[in-house]
Amino acid sequence: MSKILDDVLSANSDYVAGFGNKGELPMPPGRQFAILTCMDARLDPAKYAGLAEGDAHVIRNAGGRASDDAIRSLVISYKLLGTREWFVIHHTDCGMETFTSDIMGDLLTGSLKTSSVDASGWHDCCEGGGTTDGKYINWLTISDNEKSVVEDVQRIRNSPMVPSDIPIYGYIYDCKSGKLIEVTEATAAGKAA
Repeated sequence: MSKILDDVLSANSDYVAGFGNKGELPMPPGRQFAILTCMDARLDPAKYAGLAEGDAHVIRNAGGRASDDAIRSLVISYKLLGTREWFVIHHTDCGMETFTSDIMGDLLTGSLKTSSVDASGWHDCCEGGGTTDGKYINWLTISDNEKSVVEDVQRIRNSPMVPSDIPIYGYIYDCKSGKLIEVTEATAAGKAA
């Protein structure tokens, strides 16, 4: 077994020992809200939003973007599980700001191995074994963080599957301070009717 696998299974054993009555938590989130945020390991939505198990839905992807799948999850969260408010939370120093869809497509064409980045940009370590499939994906990269929050809130708000009475708030998490900073244009765009 790998050390990572050993560590995860050991941590899970400790978690199970103190699990208590969490198995009795209901499926719908108790605080009736959902957060769409980035998968960045520096973000802990449970801590920055004061969540305990069972409180809220947290939907994570690269960049915290309003992809089709993120909207699918938000609609399920509302329609089947009763959430009434949604947050879109991007963050400072996001890796999604460091490349474009073209760069990702080119890197994947070169190889499937992990790339590296330096002051001059992204580089592949190896050649061969790549695929051109990445050239046909919109990787939802970010060139302007505030603008991307506004775009995502607008995309969610404009979905015909999203009821107009759900408020959608837009924020940026500051990785240096832990503070949530409102993107007022996004929150205005997400205002409930």
